[in-house]
Amino acid sequence: MKNFKRRNLLFSLCGLNCGLCPMYLGNYCPGCGGGEGNQSCAIAKCSIEHNKIEYCSQCSCFPCEKYKDIDSYDSFITHRNRMKDFERIKELGIDKYNAEQKEKIDILKFLLENYNDGRKKTFFCLSVNLLDLQDLKNIMNQIKDNEEINKLTLKEKSNYITRLFRDVALKKNIKLKLYKKST
Repeated sequence: MKNFKRRNLLFSLCGLNCGLCPMYLGNYCPGCGGGEGNQSCAIAKCSIEHNKIEYCSQCSCFPCEKYKDIDSYDSFITHRNRMKDFERIKELGIDKYNAEQKEKIDILKFLLENYNDGRKKTFFCLSVNLLDLQDLKNIMNQIKDNEEINKLTLKEKSNYITRLFRDVALKKNIKLKLYKKST
C-alpha cells in the first residue's frame, strides 16, 4: 500500500509473523509495510487513519470489528497465534519478542535447507510458527544428537523430522494444518 512503511517487517501490523511466512521466505512478499509488492490492506489504511500505529494492539480501539473472526481461517501463514503474540509483545517488549522470532527464523531456515524434501515448506513454516521456541529447541537438540539421521535419504530425514513435530504438536493439542476458508 502506497505511503505505508514500517520498521519491523518480521511482525505485521495485524499480528502475523511475516518472518515465518512461506510467501515472505520465497521473496513473494516484502512483509507488512515493506515497499514494492506490499499488498493493499484495509488494516494498513486503518493504521494510517490512527496516527500510523506500528501494531494494532497499540490502538485504543483494539480489538475492533476488524478482528471479529479474524483467526477463523488462514492465508499462506497461520493466523492462530495473533492475539497470543500481541500479549507476548506486551509481556516481553518488541525487541525481546523479535529476538525470539529471529531464533525461530533461524530454525526454520535450517529445517528448509536440510530437511525439506520439496514438499515440507508450508509444514515447517506452520510448525515453527505454532510451537513454542523451547519446543523447537528441544526438537533441534534431538536432531543434532542423532547421528543416525545423517544416514537417511532426504525424504526419510524429512519424514522423521515431520514425525517429531507432529508428536510435540499432538501433546500440546496443536493441529499442524492451515485452516482454509470454506467456500
